[in-house]
Amino acid sequence: MQFVLLVFESPEAFAARNSAETDPYLGAWRAYYKSLVEAGIYVGGDPLEVPETGTTVRVKEGKRRVQDGPFADTKEQLADS
Repeated sequence: MQFVLLVFESPEAFAARNSAETDPYLGAWRAYYKSLVEAGIYVGGDPLEVPETGTTVRVKEGKRRVQDGPFADTKEQLADS
């Protein structure tokens, strides 16, 4: 049996993260990763693409609907002012 662990971090939090070797976040992640590898259960860890490249797939009433990107399905135009 295989499981997936999905770790989400907003782009803002990722950009603000300290990349120094003494960063406790990185230290904790490296320790966890090392324990997975040493236990022989680590399979892979490729990052996902940014949300703008995604495709949304939904099934409603037995019909599949595919939409490019994580965008609202609307005829109206949405904008920031």
